[in-house]
Amino acid sequence: MKKDTKHIRADIVNKSLNYIYKYINSNITLEELAKLNSVSKSHFLTIFKEEIGENVFERVTAIRLQKAANLLITNKYSTISEISQLCGYASHTSFIKAFKKRFVYTPTQWKKGAYKNFTKEKLHLEENFYEKFIGIEPKIQVIPTKTCAYIRHKGYDGDALSKLWQRLMAFAYEKDITNSTQIGVYHDNTIIIPYEECNYIAALEVDKNFEPTNSISKFEVLESLYAIFHYEGVYGEVCKLMTYIYQYWMPNSGYEAKTLPAFSIYHKNHYLDENDSFILDFYVPIQVV
Repeated sequence: MKKDTKHIRADIVNKSLNYIYKYINSNITLEELAKLNSVSKSHFLTIFKEEIGENVFERVTAIRLQKAANLLITNKYSTISEISQLCGYASHTSFIKAFKKRFVYTPTQWKKGAYKNFTKEKLHLEENFYEKFIGIEPKIQVIPTKTCAYIRHKGYDGDALSKLWQRLMAFAYEKDITNSTQIGVYHDNTIIIPYEECNYIAALEVDKNFEPTNSISKFEVLESLYAIFHYEGVYGEVCKLMTYIYQYWMPNSGYEAKTLPAFSIYHKNHYLDENDSFILDFYVPIQVV
C-alpha cells in the first residue's frame, strides 16, 4: 500500500471516529459519514471495516452504550430517558434492551449500584481501594480547545502503548515538533469495557495550522469546563483513579459528566520512561448540576 493511500485511509477512519464521538447524541447516518470524507457510501463502509475490523454502526452502538453506562453512574440527577437521549437513543425501549444485552444489568439496576459489582469483578479491586484518592481535590477550570497531532490505538496494554508513543515522538523529531505537550486521550472508559476494546489516543499539542502526513492525523480536544486531578502513581493506577472519579467523587460533587472524552497531560510519561511511574493531570469534562 502506498504511503498516500495509507494516510487517506487512516484519515477517513480517524475523522469519522472523531465525528461519531462528537455527535454521539444525534442520529448519525451513513450518508453524512460518507459526505464528511468525500467518498461513496460503499467505499466508506469497506475502508472502515478493513481498518477497524468491525462495521461502523457496530462501533457507533458500542460507543453509545459505553457513554450511557458512564453517565448512569455519574449523573444521578438525570433520568434514564434523558441519558439515553444524550447518547443518541430515540427509543427508550430499544435502549433498555441494548443496554441489558451489553452489560447484563438493566439501566435501572446499573444506576442503583450494580455497576460496582461489574467494576469490582473487572478490575479485581480491593474493598477500600478508593481511600488513597480521597484527599485529591480537583481544580475546576475552563480549558480552551487544543489542536493535536495523534495516533489512535485499539487496546490498552503497556507494551503496545509504549511503542505507540515512541512512534509519535519519532514523528515529532522528523517534523521538528519540540517541547510539545503530551496528551493521552481516553475515548472509552476502561472501568466499563474490556481493555482490548478501549480506544486510546497518543497526542502532541500542535499549531492549528499543522498539516498531518503518513498515518498521523489531526483533531481537537474541545473547549469545556474540566475537573483537573493531579496525580503521581505507577502503571495501572490510572484505571483506579478513573474509577474513583466517576464512581465516588462525581456523584457527590455537584457536577455531572459530559460525553466528551477525558484526557491526561503527562508531566512524566511512563510510556516513554524506563520505569512505570508517572506524573499527570487528569482532565474530566463536566457540567454543573
